[in-house]
Amino acid sequence: MPLTTRSAVVSAKDAPFEIRDLELRDPRPHEVIVEVAAVGVCHTDIIMQEQFFPVPLPAVFGHEGAGIVRQIGGDVTKVAVGDHVVLGFASCGNCRNCLRGLPSYCLHYYEWNFKGSLLDGTTALTDDGADVAAHFFGQSSFSRYSLCSERNVVKVDPTVDLTILGPLGCGVQTGAGAVLNSLGVEAGSTIAVFGAGGVGLSAVMAAVVAGATTIVAVDVAPSRLDLALKLGATHVIDASKAEVAAELQRIVPEGFMYTVETTGRPDVLVTAVDTLMVTGVCGTIGASPMGTTAAINMNNLIFGRTIRGICEGDSVPEIFIPQLIELYKQGRFPFDKMISHYAFDDINTACEDAKALRAIKPVLVF
Repeated sequence: MPLTTRSAVVSAKDAPFEIRDLELRDPRPHEVIVEVAAVGVCHTDIIMQEQFFPVPLPAVFGHEGAGIVRQIGGDVTKVAVGDHVVLGFASCGNCRNCLRGLPSYCLHYYEWNFKGSLLDGTTALTDDGADVAAHFFGQSSFSRYSLCSERNVVKVDPTVDLTILGPLGCGVQTGAGAVLNSLGVEAGSTIAVFGAGGVGLSAVMAAVVAGATTIVAVDVAPSRLDLALKLGATHVIDASKAEVAAELQRIVPEGFMYTVETTGRPDVLVTAVDTLMVTGVCGTIGASPMGTTAAINMNNLIFGRTIRGICEGDSVPEIFIPQLIELYKQGRFPFDKMISHYAFDDINTACEDAKALRAIKPVLVF
């Protein structure tokens, strides 16, 4: 029997989130219904509200959910009713990249995460019988109940507070995975992180875990730079006051072994590449408007420098998210220090605070 689920709906481009009661259908054989305890607000949710990509509307977004399994389909074996789970991105599980252990580069990533429906064109959410676009990142977790594939739920330690775990499903695993998985930062490395939001600060914490000895955070918000220092950055640069490239050269004259660009700004990417040492690697994560280009000095690349695009931190969520939780429990990855909690109905305030840099990682709590 369909569930009634309190959801945040975007009805038109740039429209605010509206709280509505929608209907959620029963799970199919390989599907799971999760009662969402809390859900992170990610920059990607906000740019979808702004129609950064032309996703169908009305829609329910949200892709950093955490909660408790309440119903399972008849063929589900991965989780059971009552399990605590984090919700991650969706992938097909059958393409060449999924089979190689690279689900974040699924060859059908767009269809599984941004189409607004399942591959058969159906959607799990309706509003008085009218379809509402759902299945955003396989979850649409700006809703009290979320219907997922068993592939994109990750069973987690039930002793850890669910109201902090949701961001592990996207922003945190993206930043941390960029350092630990994609770039493979080694002990003794030098790394500069451009942007000290949720993704960038996760990269800073992961660089500490990796044993990097020079960790520079670059941002324009003093409060974020202060937190970066508390989380393990050895240096910070306020880009609104300093000439960033010159300051980075002062800190590491030969250039950085690694840089991570999280802002999606072409000028920042250029600086992140220009400040690499010979054979250095720049990981680029930030989302940019479609068609954005950057004027990279091609001669810089001849000498072994690399630009590496990164999606979801090259993570296999079932493996990586429990690892991050264990690091958190040991006090070595205190990602909860980035989180500000809001009531679910205050979603528009949370988004405005994120855009105004008043909050690093808003989490909506039911």
